[in-house]
Amino acid sequence: MEQVHIGMLGGGTVGSGVYHHWRRNGALMAARLGLRLQLSRVAVKALDEPRPYEIPRAVLTTDWKAVVHDPQVQVVVELVGGTTVARTMVLEALRCGKPVVTANKALLATHGEELFAAAHRAGVNLYYEASVAGGIPIIKTLREAFVGNRITHLYGIVNGTCNYILSRMKQEGADFAEVLAEAQRLGYAETPPDLDVDGDDARHKTGILASLAHGFWVRPEHIHVEGIRQVSRLDMQFAGQLGYTIKLLGIVKQLPPARGRSARAARGLRLQVSVYPALVPNTHVLASVQGVFNAVFVRGDVVGDTLFYGRGAGKDATASAVLSDLADAALDLAHGSARRVPAFVAHENHGTVVPLGEVSSRYYVRLSVVDRPGVIAQISAILGAARIGIASIIQPEGHEGEVVPLILMIHDAPNAVMDRALARIARLPVVKAPPVRFRVESLE
Repeated sequence: MEQVHIGMLGGGTVGSGVYHHWRRNGALMAARLGLRLQLSRVAVKALDEPRPYEIPRAVLTTDWKAVVHDPQVQVVVELVGGTTVARTMVLEALRCGKPVVTANKALLATHGEELFAAAHRAGVNLYYEASVAGGIPIIKTLREAFVGNRITHLYGIVNGTCNYILSRMKQEGADFAEVLAEAQRLGYAETPPDLDVDGDDARHKTGILASLAHGFWVRPEHIHVEGIRQVSRLDMQFAGQLGYTIKLLGIVKQLPPARGRSARAARGLRLQVSVYPALVPNTHVLASVQGVFNAVFVRGDVVGDTLFYGRGAGKDATASAVLSDLADAALDLAHGSARRVPAFVAHENHGTVVPLGEVSSRYYVRLSVVDRPGVIAQISAILGAARIGIASIIQPEGHEGEVVPLILMIHDAPNAVMDRALARIARLPVVKAPPVRFRVESLE
């Protein structure tokens, strides 16, 4: 049986998982593919570093260049992480004319355009299924299965750490800091946790999905990001009473054409690409995604609504996606397929990411106000002057004292207009803390 030789860069959590499951299911893959994958060399930082799964000492080396330049190695797997050394490794492998499999979402989000251009010049493929949502096959689905669809909406729960924290907060009525500390103790959150809880990890993944779905590069700096530190148990409680669950969403949404004087300048596709905690209706399936699981909801103009669900990270789920890419890479080599459906290609209309200030949303707003007559009138006057409509007002009972919470549900309004109105409300003497605002996503 024909063999395809593979060299791997990185033998830590994911790398050792790939090696372990290749050893475990390699014969099964060979039977299905009609060729055998041979993972023959693994470059690591240190030979004796601890690993979740053992990798035989005989295949290990600390020289990554020896793996990339080994004439026997036909496919290179990059599982190092980061955007510096990993970029050098991938570019060198492509320069050598070798296909590359990567799970590195930060690298693709930051340097993807350069890497795919290098792969195109070399006449080889760059595979990246494991870069978003772990074991969920969302990349291949968007690139191949939905090739006949325009993607109008995409909502992703793509960070398991944040979803675990928010799920526990809702289920137990706990505060953010308490659940975060427990998540760190259990190994679900890093120390420090900033990359996850501040939304940067979700930003990388959402940018990749947006670029893939719409055919132009969405750079990280163009994506509006808010993390989950501001979510409190009170917000979880009130959202639940209103029929919602708070989830950190990566959002890629096609917007209506621009109107008025800005319409001439805004030609082509207009997109919202954002990451923020949002209120999701309890009736929608995304509200039921719990714990460390991920889910991506995709709406295509042909297929309609679809949902992809599964584990989004970890040595096993990510290893599954890497093995899938290795199978594709091996088959492409064996059958001389230089290109599949191209990864990121310009569609018929050039697209732009619209600043969030120009995007209209519905809102949940929590204010801490003095408990006296006339407060609501002052707040309503500011919102009315900004032409912002109030859908409902809740003054929860059981919060007696000088300062009490006031919950507002707000009709659609541009984000910039809402920001200005909230800034004015925050300056009122009767408002005793900065307003808390979350957007409401109906997913209709």
